[in-house]
Amino acid sequence: MSDFPVRRPRRLRRTATLRDLVREHDVSPGDLIQPLFVVHGQRVEREIPSLPGVFHLSVDDALDREADRLVELGIPAVILFGLPATKDETGSENFAPDGIVPRALRRLRDRAPGLLRITDVCCCEYTSHGHCGILRGEAVDNDRTLEVLGRVGVTHAGAGADVVAPSGMMDGMVGAIRGALDAAGHSEVAILSYAVKYASAFYGPFREAAESAPAFGDRLGYQMNPPNVREALREASLDEAEGADMLMVKPALAYLDVIRAVRERSMLPLFTYNVSGEYAMVKAAAARGWLDERRVVLESLVAMRRAGADGIITYHAKDAARWLRDAHPPI
Repeated sequence: MSDFPVRRPRRLRRTATLRDLVREHDVSPGDLIQPLFVVHGQRVEREIPSLPGVFHLSVDDALDREADRLVELGIPAVILFGLPATKDETGSENFAPDGIVPRALRRLRDRAPGLLRITDVCCCEYTSHGHCGILRGEAVDNDRTLEVLGRVGVTHAGAGADVVAPSGMMDGMVGAIRGALDAAGHSEVAILSYAVKYASAFYGPFREAAESAPAFGDRLGYQMNPPNVREALREASLDEAEGADMLMVKPALAYLDVIRAVRERSMLPLFTYNVSGEYAMVKAAAARGWLDERRVVLESLVAMRRAGADGIITYHAKDAARWLRDAHPPI
């Protein structure tokens, strides 16, 4: 026999106060990380066509203004992606002490010392071929790439990175970077591993923004195959064993089940990356009046939190922080 009419779940949805009181998950500005694309030049604040509202920023007043906005909005962290002056086979600006990311780190450290500085540790933006490591023929040489990633981590740490985030999906990358950091006296610098990074079609706008599309082939040989979940758990477990301090699943929206699966297996802090294609789709539909951007963004972000993400890297960070600060109810 049904418990109706004694059991009426709608009683707890009747007013905003009741709904807030029994709310199970929240998202706040403190859960968000803003990606930044830093470039050479002066007074550059150039909007990226496929990422409306996201800009290439030079390491001067343009970066200062962005840092000030993030601090004012209560966003606690940034992740830096750099566009080099020149590219070569090994991506040498990636580990140059005067490279674009070290310059940005020092600028942010002086301008906004309380802002957590995370750096993406990969090769694709810096190499002439656009792949995530050192090539042997047309294949990425995993083990030769590890030495480069260690050099990048040490360079970034020396310039003021709080966290380094290897994203190339090289086997052993966390252990190699941890060893290099510790040997160089940077044992306090944390590693946020892109432990579970799929070979996704959702990265298109990022590759325009970072000028990182591969010159030939694809990344299916090192990024993960989208149908696989057990493999994701293995990757996360390996990176945890190698010394990762935090883990990441990327992308987010199409992989909420993977976030949940990793969350249930690991006690480490877990992040997800709400990637460029996910952002661009929402922006495009909102510009045409096809959906309510604010509600869709906040619903999506809380879904990532509900799946188990402790923090979210998202291009929506500034807008979401404003909406969360200024409006009620949040969704």
